Amino acid sequence: MAEPVRIRRLTDQEGQRLQQIVRRGSTNSVRYRRAMMLPASAGGNRVPVIAQLVQADEDTVRDVIHRFNEIGLACLDPRWAGGRPRLLSPDDEDFVVATATTRPAKLGQPFSRWSLRKLTAYLRKVHGRMIRIGCEALRCLLARRAITFQRTKTWKESTDPERGTKLDRIEHVLEHFPDRVFAFDEFGPLGIRPTDGSCWAGRGRPDRVPATYHRTHGVTYFHGCYSVGDDTLWGVNRRRKGAVNSLTALKSIRAARPDGAPIYVIMDNLSAHKGTKIRAWAKKNKVELCFTPTNASWANPIEAHFGPLRQFTLANSHHPNHTVQTRALHAYLHSRNANARHPDVLAAQRRERARIRSEKGIRWGGHPHSAAA
Repeated sequence: MAEPVRIRRLTDQEGQRLQQIVRRGSTNSVRYRRAMMLPASAGGNRVPVIAQLVQADEDTVRDVIHRFNEIGLACLDPRWAGGRPRLLSPDDEDFVVATATTRPAKLGQPFSRWSLRKLTAYLRKVHGRMIRIGCEALRCLLARRAITFQRTKTWKESTDPERGTKLDRIEHVLEHFPDRVFAFDEFGPLGIRPTDGSCWAGRGRPDRVPATYHRTHGVTYFHGCYSVGDDTLWGVNRRRKGAVNSLTALKSIRAARPDGAPIYVIMDNLSAHKGTKIRAWAKKNKVELCFTPTNASWANPIEAHFGPLRQFTLANSHHPNHTVQTRALHAYLHSRNANARHPDVLAAQRRERARIRSEKGIRWGGHPHSAAA
């Protein structure tokens, strides 16, 4: 039997970059959908589930995963074909790329960064090597070599001494106990303000939302719980983070598997997640807390599902208060969970659950949403 298609372990930089793309959605649709596939695969989801999540063909998902394993985040950019033949030799192209990625000050130029016009002018007067290239051809060359104009940023490397051990444990439970693995995290802060987004509209007639200046409603945090085996997302909005609210969410997760067998909950190592009361409750109720490494929250499977949650409930919205916002969020969750997986797979799971309940005489009181509310 062939091994399931799955991406390799993400580095800290890759995980943080994918988390940024999925949460903000500030990129083109191709990169956004491909970025959603990768953390979803890292979270233990199989190819059919990921294809359902991003509304793509299963072969496309497999191709993206294989490309990521080969070339990393460069797989997010599609390979467009066509165009006139190249006029520069490979050596000239290498020289252009090397010059573009070198600080101008090191080459004796009186500025701190290149623009296309300044770089084009410099290449035309390099001593002993004159390269004639236009601004647009230069831009295409740099894009083809994965050189883009970016903001200078800093990265937080994970300094957790147990980084490898924690990631190994998360991967182990996702691979061997997927039906008993859950994920938990807070999503927010969620304020009451008009939020820009995107929608279908007539050309030149974009949808408008008003601007606000006085925001007196405060913020809430969505305490989200995700069942990896059932592909089910639920949660509740709270005014603030804290150990009490975290424990309530964990109890709703335990209620989703009332058989008393061990379960595994993946979450970050926020102080509100690992207090004395939470640890004592987890030990008593056979709940293993699998913490992600410091500065590596991208290893949490729920992160891949917060992006769609933002895009379909907050983006392009104008909620008047938190009550309306919460209702819209839960309406999306009910719709999402009702269409989470292929109907045949979901029906088979329900039949198996019903059989187990009838054998053990267990009565379940509704959906996990009711336990979290």
